[in-house]
Order: sequence, then C-alpha cells, then structure tokens
Amino acid sequence: MQRNIVCSSVCFAFMLLAVICAANPAWAADPPKITIMVGGITKMIYLPAKLAEQLGYFAAEGLNVELQSQPAGIDSENELLAGAVQGVIGFYDHAIDLQSKGKEISAIVIFAQVPGEVEMVSSKAPMIKSMADIRGKTLGITGLGASTNFLTLYLASKQGITSKDYLILPVGADNTFIAAIQQGRIDAGMTTEPTVSQLLKTGDATVLIDLRTVDGTVKALGGLYPASSLYVQRMWLDSHMVEATKLARAFVKTLKFINTHSAAQIAEKMPKHYYGNDKETYIQALQNSLPMYSADGRMPAGGPETVLAVLSSCNPNVKGKSINLSKTYTNAFVDAVK
Repeated sequence: MQRNIVCSSVCFAFMLLAVICAANPAWAADPPKITIMVGGITKMIYLPAKLAEQLGYFAAEGLNVELQSQPAGIDSENELLAGAVQGVIGFYDHAIDLQSKGKEISAIVIFAQVPGEVEMVSSKAPMIKSMADIRGKTLGITGLGASTNFLTLYLASKQGITSKDYLILPVGADNTFIAAIQQGRIDAGMTTEPTVSQLLKTGDATVLIDLRTVDGTVKALGGLYPASSLYVQRMWLDSHMVEATKLARAFVKTLKFINTHSAAQIAEKMPKHYYGNDKETYIQALQNSLPMYSADGRMPAGGPETVLAVLSSCNPNVKGKSINLSKTYTNAFVDAVK
C-alpha cells in the first residue's frame, strides 16, 4: 500500500514538472543548437544574419542559433561540408560550384538580388579607368575560390583580360582590405560595405564597378545575380524541415524589417562595435546597400541562370558541367511563411 502511494507521488511529481515546463519554456530543455557560419558577419551583404538575432527573431521561433564568422565564403563552405556547422550565410554561387563537385547544397532564403560588391581602385593607381587597364596590376579578393575571385575573373574576361595578365591577392575584408589598399599591396580590389564608404571617405580609393544596385549589376553581369543567402546541405534539410521553416520565417521577417525601416533605424538595432565612433559613415553605407536586399527571400526569376553563366565562363569546376539549377535552391520555405 505504501509503495503504491510512493509511486503515485512520483508520477504526480513528473506530471506536475511537465506542466510547469510547458507553461514556462525557460524551464524546458534548450532546443538543439544550430550553428550558422557567416562569410564575414560585419559585411552589410550579410547584415540580415546579425539583425535577425538583434531583433529577437530566432528566439521568437524557439531556435537556438549560434552565429560564427569567417572572413571569406570559401572558408564557410568548407566548415559546412565538414559538418562543423549546419548552415552558411554566403553567396548562392557556392551551391552551383558545389553541385559541380557532387555536393548537394540548397539555398533556402535569398537575402540579396545583387552581389553588393564594389570593385575599388586605389588612389595610388589612377591609371585604372576600367577593367581593361588592369594588365600588370595586383587585384585584391577576399580569398581564392571565393565569390569575389570568380566575379573578378569574369569582369576582367569581359574586357579580354586573362588571369595571366594580372595578379590576384587574397586580402580578406574590412580592415585587412583597407590596409592592403593603403599600403599599396593591391592596385584595385573587390569589397563590400561598410568598407566601400570608409575608403571613399578617406579618399584612399574610388569606385570602378558598382554591384550594389540592380542597374549596375545588370550592366556588368547581364542580369540579376542572387548573392547573399542561407544555404544548407540537402541531407540536413531533408531531416530538419521544421527548423528550416523557422529559420526562413525569422529571416523573411528580418528582410521585411529592412524594407520598411530607414538606414538610421536599422543601424540603431546593430551592436555598437559594428560602427564604432563613426556611426554617420555606417548609416551612409547602409543607405547605399538598401537597394540590394530582397523583400521576401525568394529567388529572383532568371537569377540562377545569370550566376551559372558567370561561373561557366570563369570557374573551371563548372565549365562544361551539366548543372541542375532547380536543386541549388528552393522557395518552398519562404513561400510557407505567413
């Protein structure tokens, strides 16, 4: 009799604890961590990553997301393939490149319909007026095999310049890129905001090719060029549909926030160390970047074809390969967002 009473008491205690945990999520076990690697978290092309965290959208979805940062997208890609992270916020073109190597990667949210990159020319190299003038020069990129690498090769090839006519130097982004310009280690290079605005303010560089806008991108690349995105391995996606849907919802809400708020209002949500003591320049850089962001996270029509055309002309892994573009992205998750 006493044993039955003890058992009943224990069962009741477990039931009570379950009710308390359901009513108070903080008492419940934390959800599994989802680690997302960002190809340079302070770059404005990837701003939706940190902004979603700052706005509390991951927490609102019950997600336990950890954002990590690597200076170049190629490094993030390697982390994904190694299984060290569950997702990458990087350029969509990696999904095409990886398919050519037999890897199944899908972009599930598109952050930007254009690259947001800018080819900058050092004030020490005023003779460079177009990509036709880069023979014998040194051009900076974030990393070998990175999207900046392929875009540089493509823009040069359009002017009849081959990779043997100039030098490529990986210099990273942000402060390391600025240092490479100031020290004269590169004559020109491809970078993003807020680095662009910082170089313009100091007069250390000028804009040669602007891929921050739709018009500039279509002129240079022949069409829309979907770039920053959240992509994951297909194997992870197939077994984590619920988590993928929640991530998509958090990022679509973030994109809507960007498209309905001013640059100054968005800057207010970012950590102070993102702009340091020069908030004015940061806001201007963000204002320059606003046109590139997607309004809904969907893949723009014709975008994958433009990216494939660029990669097919300058990426030896993709040249001559049969690529199934429908497997490199999906709109299913952003379309499910209410």
